[in-house]
Amino acid sequence: MSRLAHVTGGPYAPPAPARELTAVSADGAHLHVEVHGPEDAPPVVLAHGWTCSTAFWAAQIRELAVDHRVIAYDQRGHGRSPASSACTTRALADDLEAVLAHTLAPGEQAVIAGHSMGGMSVMAAAVRPGFREHAAAVLLCSTGSSRLVAEARVLPLRAGTVRTRLTAQVLASRAPLGPVTPAARRILKYATMGPGSAPDMVEACARIVHACPRAVRHAWALVLADLDLDAGVRELSAPTAVISGTSDRLTPPPHARALVAALPNCVGLTELPGMGHMTPVEAPELVSKKIRELVTTYVTDTHGRAGAEAPERIKEGS
Repeated sequence: MSRLAHVTGGPYAPPAPARELTAVSADGAHLHVEVHGPEDAPPVVLAHGWTCSTAFWAAQIRELAVDHRVIAYDQRGHGRSPASSACTTRALADDLEAVLAHTLAPGEQAVIAGHSMGGMSVMAAAVRPGFREHAAAVLLCSTGSSRLVAEARVLPLRAGTVRTRLTAQVLASRAPLGPVTPAARRILKYATMGPGSAPDMVEACARIVHACPRAVRHAWALVLADLDLDAGVRELSAPTAVISGTSDRLTPPPHARALVAALPNCVGLTELPGMGHMTPVEAPELVSKKIRELVTTYVTDTHGRAGAEAPERIKEGS
């Protein structure tokens, strides 16, 4: 099965990039990077989550690349980025710093959006000089900083030791996912998406997730099981907005609320009723709109003019 499998038609088909390049991380790992949109447009950097790839951001890339320079990269071992033995939160931070350094000019700032493990990359890099130099604002989608396995609701069991142990075993399974069958779509939808997710959304996510090599899936699941980035959240000084689906079984809403409470510069929480973990796919227009709003407010344009004054901290419901 191709590691690059994805849908080839509709809103979730990945658009062709204006250019492709390779960023080299601190340990020598090579990262596949795509750049979409005009070179002189305000930049947006997209970091995808566990078992996904740049294809996950297809809807945002298509919408934003009209008037933004959209930079998306494959996490190590995902998509076109080769696997590496170094699967750690330090590596996540190193990789994000490498992408920023490779694609942005010195001092140039961007809105950085991270989904799930991509959001964890942001938290891991929060204190890094290279991240702080380039982060004008951040969007965290469907993510958390700690207790991921203990809080996950993938298994319909009461919270406690038994559920935590079984969840860890399921998420870190080495079993191949196999082809995308009707049964596989139902399982993926239950575990990662809201009950009202349209078939094209489920198909797009299933193709992407099933393309992730099982060894990579297993290695990163072990990292996520022991995740503790609470300190990084408290150091994330860039203006940060948070999006969460109320039906998210992997990173349920308590994670988003904990982020809002800990972030030093939170600029809003959006909770999406009935949405699951795959918010950029399930609510593509809203996620793109949030990114666009952050760019308008916080990114200095090509003529050196700053955006509008930052909004007050708010909590939204949609």
